[in-house]
Amino acid sequence: MLTDLITPEQITVLTQIILIDLVLAGDNAIIIGMVASKFPLEQKKKIIFWGIGGAVVLRIILTLMTAYLLQITGLRLIGGLLLLYIVYKLYIDVIKGEVQDHNINVDKSNFLKAIWTILLADFTMSLDNVLGVAGAAGDHYYLLVFGLVLSIILMATAATLISNWIKKYKWIGWAGLLAILIVAIELIYTDIKILFL
Repeated sequence: MLTDLITPEQITVLTQIILIDLVLAGDNAIIIGMVASKFPLEQKKKIIFWGIGGAVVLRIILTLMTAYLLQITGLRLIGGLLLLYIVYKLYIDVIKGEVQDHNINVDKSNFLKAIWTILLADFTMSLDNVLGVAGAAGDHYYLLVFGLVLSIILMATAATLISNWIKKYKWIGWAGLLAILIVAIELIYTDIKILFL
């Protein structure tokens, strides 16, 4: 009965989404924590709350846009190439351990500027997560929603824990990289097949 509801393809897609989220969720929370740490405790809590809230809204909008755009022939090829670059960057950062310190200049006097810094950083860093999850989910929109919810939960709660896991257990990083690489190749192959074959 359960095999009628869950197909092997869906299990594969779900596994890819979880691995992608695990590897890519940490950065955003680290940025929020770094910006908030420069403020007094009372403001720090508000910055974390509004920073995560804003990041959640931004991620929902980005996910919906990306899911739509990946249906357009030609854009999957671009998305796949972008993911290949992300795989390379993650290999340098996560596997080789050459993580660059996120050097963010924060105006300590201005609460709104701190929120803006978080949203800007989240926009640039959410793109890899959203692209990976939307690419892996394909036409499985309920799995896309699951990936979105999971990335938000991980970003809000478990980012530090996950980054420690990845440092301690290298295989998690490798598995995540492999999942993103598979999605990138699938996106590129889909468009090449339509455009050139």
